[in-house]
Amino acid sequence: MTISSSLNAGVAGLTANATRLATISDNIANSSTFGYKRVQTDFESMVISSTGGNYSAGGVRANSHRQIDLAGSLVATSNATDLAVRGRGMLPVAKTTDLQVGNGETNMLLTTTGSFRTDADGYLTTESGLVLLGWPAQPDGTIPTFSRDTDEGLEPIQINVNQLTGEPTTRMTLGVNLPATETVAGSAGEAQELAVEYFGNLGTSESINVTFTPTVPATGASNEWTVTMTDSVDPTVTIGEYVLTFDDSRTAGGTLASVTTVSGGAYDPATGNLIVDVAGGPIEIDIGVVGQSDALTQLSDTFAPVSINKDGSPVGNMTSVEVDGNGYVHATFDTGVTRTIYQVPLVDLPNPNGMVALDGQTYQPSVDSGSYFMWDAGDGPTGDIVAFAREESSTDVASELTDMIQTQRAYSSNAKVIQTVDEMLQETTNIKR
Repeated sequence: MTISSSLNAGVAGLTANATRLATISDNIANSSTFGYKRVQTDFESMVISSTGGNYSAGGVRANSHRQIDLAGSLVATSNATDLAVRGRGMLPVAKTTDLQVGNGETNMLLTTTGSFRTDADGYLTTESGLVLLGWPAQPDGTIPTFSRDTDEGLEPIQINVNQLTGEPTTRMTLGVNLPATETVAGSAGEAQELAVEYFGNLGTSESINVTFTPTVPATGASNEWTVTMTDSVDPTVTIGEYVLTFDDSRTAGGTLASVTTVSGGAYDPATGNLIVDVAGGPIEIDIGVVGQSDALTQLSDTFAPVSINKDGSPVGNMTSVEVDGNGYVHATFDTGVTRTIYQVPLVDLPNPNGMVALDGQTYQPSVDSGSYFMWDAGDGPTGDIVAFAREESSTDVASELTDMIQTQRAYSSNAKVIQTVDEMLQETTNIKR
């Protein structure tokens, strides 16, 4: 019985070291595979009898597991949509075959790196057939609130590179200085005109024509202006008229003191905004809060449009797409406008090594990995997303070759055990002679 157990132990040793050699071979073969996670083989002893008397060898058992939480080094590339995760977290992806089914459902997989490029339909995919998933942004570039513990809100990221796009103007800020000398008795009282461009719903360029008319008093200074606004689509119609009074005190000189609405949307003293209706719809205009010099002011003798800001953009073609460190996908147009079109979250799990390993350096959450949660990149325990980068294999070839030498010696030793047992059994057979 003891000799037979020795034979079984030797066979178990051969099997265990063959398994270890298989993992070493896989690691070395994938030493240049981006995103590959090395496989570690550990040995566990098998105990059949631990009491006194004759001892029976239990042998050994191999246990292999993939070190998914072991990150490789990052290397720079020249493709803006080559992505790698720096730190904890994984990128959500799906197989392109799921898209080809046409039922709109995708099975979320996870990976730590990928070289994504647009395919014939504009989807960001890899050569191995993976499509990047993300949350779609609203037209204003904000990301709606999605559930973080399910992949139902994720969509395949599609870049319409040949599509013309534009955004209508909905907000603008008038940072203008009005000459205080024009509201003094005896001044010429010249009206100051300003045309502020805005973009219509069809991408056309229009303008709001603003006329500032000073009130000239008989004596002293009125510090008062009447603002009249018209739309270039129909200049005969006044879309807003307001009476502005400015402060001339030592502490708040030059700032708005009061705003009286004559026509158009009412002035909101809390925000400093008023709303006027142009041909394409309402536009919110910020003229400043009373007592603050953040927009309209009245100082000195110079009419100066200091800061005119507005949202919206003319029609333009998409020229490039980039992903920032927080996972926001930005599209840049030839008009100089940049829009946020998607957000790529980072998926984190309590036990990444418990996931099921699949082809193409992808992994699937399982019961052993625990429930996942989707974080904004750079938030919580997750790291950030690095563009123009790939993650190298976590295999250390020198270490694997050293392990191979040890495995070869161990395998030879176990083979020697079997050979020795065979010789001993032969001697036992020879006793009958």
